[in-house]
Amino acid sequence: MKVNPQYNTKETLLALYNKPLLELVFEAATIHRQYHNPREVQMSSLLSIKTGGCSEDCGYCPQAARYSTGVDAHKLMTVDSVVEQAKNAKANGSSRLCMGAAWREVRDNKDFDSVVEMVQAVNDLDMEVCCTLGMMNEDQAKRLKNAGLFAYNHNLDTSKDYYKDVISTREYEDRLQTIDNARKAGITVCSGGIIGMGEAIEDRVGLLMSYIEMETPPNSIPINALVAVEGTPMEDQKPIEQWELIRMVATTRIAFPESVVRLSAGRTKMSMEGQALCFMAGAGSIFAGDKLLTTPNPEFNEDKAMFDILGLIPKQAFADGEKPETKPDAIIEEKKRKQAIREQELADASFQPRKITVE
Repeated sequence: MKVNPQYNTKETLLALYNKPLLELVFEAATIHRQYHNPREVQMSSLLSIKTGGCSEDCGYCPQAARYSTGVDAHKLMTVDSVVEQAKNAKANGSSRLCMGAAWREVRDNKDFDSVVEMVQAVNDLDMEVCCTLGMMNEDQAKRLKNAGLFAYNHNLDTSKDYYKDVISTREYEDRLQTIDNARKAGITVCSGGIIGMGEAIEDRVGLLMSYIEMETPPNSIPINALVAVEGTPMEDQKPIEQWELIRMVATTRIAFPESVVRLSAGRTKMSMEGQALCFMAGAGSIFAGDKLLTTPNPEFNEDKAMFDILGLIPKQAFADGEKPETKPDAIIEEKKRKQAIREQELADASFQPRKITVE
């Protein structure tokens, strides 16, 4: 059951969201146990492979070039550096690596070629590979799929009605199209939103309705609480109470029984008890490590201790789907071929230094 037929209208979903909290959590926990192992929680790591300098105007994002947030722009990481970070994440218990680049859209250039190589390399480590790179077309999605990409993250952020209060440089329909392009390529979809941006409860429900209206809802739905960053238009937003995040997780779990609900940004403001209620209510994944792109996050050791106390088990990679096959990329293979020819030419070239006679 991908969408719960009891809650497939805005009215029924709003009524669900507003249920007494403990009743809501109990209902969510009951459904969670029907479709998932309630003790399993996936530990994922989020790596910023290209930081800052983004041309978008997302009101929550410290990586937008137009805001003064103290985030320094960095070029794309090297493939070797990403592989090293992936190995460290895996050694600390992560079974999924999500690579984020502060791009508005994917462009067919050497940077994208490098990302394709990163996906190939991390997939070879037997980790689930997720990317969030902005908008992409069908051909780019196919390249990523053939490289071994398991999931593509592209959040809707909020409801269609509230969206223009958050961002003006990209249309809601653009996000829907990118999600569709990922689906067509056979990549699993990770898409969710952020609460605490000044939206109404109806907008939180509206976000979920956008997914209900899809032919196929996302395989995983990350729920984020706004981390207000100084210098962004949302710097003065009051932090939400943890009960709101618990309520949103529970509502999402009930509405989408088969999807993985991911407890994402905002965990630093939650107590362990609050996080425990999220797990009970259906959260099946967390981001581990001390940073989420550019914002703080609990450290690996803290999460390991929490798992021990709560009796949680790290979920293994590819528990929700087969490992993608890594196929040769024609563009990269052609580059390698030309490079090999050039190196051979240099090796074969006979160079004799000129003799200089000094009288």
